Amino acid sequence: MKIAVQMYSVRDQIKDSKTLLKALEKVKEIGYDGVEFAGYFNTSAEKIRKKLDETGLVCVGGHIGLEDFEKDKLEETLKFQKALGTKAIGVGGAPHGTMADCVHTGKILGRAKEYAMQNYGITTYYHNHTEEFKPLRNKRLPIEVISSYCDLEIDTYWSYHAGIDNYKFITSHSDKIILLHLKDGVDGKPKALGEGDCDVKAVIKAAKALDIEWVVVENDDPVPNGFDDIARSLKYLESII
Repeated sequence: MKIAVQMYSVRDQIKDSKTLLKALEKVKEIGYDGVEFAGYFNTSAEKIRKKLDETGLVCVGGHIGLEDFEKDKLEETLKFQKALGTKAIGVGGAPHGTMADCVHTGKILGRAKEYAMQNYGITTYYHNHTEEFKPLRNKRLPIEVISSYCDLEIDTYWSYHAGIDNYKFITSHSDKIILLHLKDGVDGKPKALGEGDCDVKAVIKAAKALDIEWVVVENDDPVPNGFDDIARSLKYLESII
């Protein structure tokens, strides 16, 4: 099992292309193996890839807009991601409030996945928040409707906050889950790993059972800053793996 970090966790330290590249160096210095992007700050894929190669980091994914998976932007999106060396690209959230919304989101990602896998060897995924585990009017869960079209990156704090048994959900959806977000928190407020009440150990147990290659650390609200926060998370995570 390898450990990546969602770069959104250190967003306050990134203002432009120069600080993005510096942040990658710092992430590697802290001890992470990979990164998931949340913006590229007008930096070319070639420049980012050079920094990734220099540091030994792997790009495991990225959160981009649903519109970037539409037909008119898909080729450009995939060429950029291929240059980064990523095997998966997804959205951090998209319309899911109604059955029609879920189908619309799922179909866009599903069509993109079919083309991306065939031509670039890249898959697409959807990242959840709490609301995707609240039943629609027809009793179906948005997360399950959307995942009938694409793969999943389960944010295990938001699923936990929704009342989901993470071990059970992860192991019963093994054919769809390609990445796991590791996050902790209390009463819906994210915390560094080990500082909240999320079932992080159960998530790790499930990840090992499924032989998931990458887990991704994230904190939406790092304290006192992103780098210190993700360092504490990594230290805790390494103590339980």
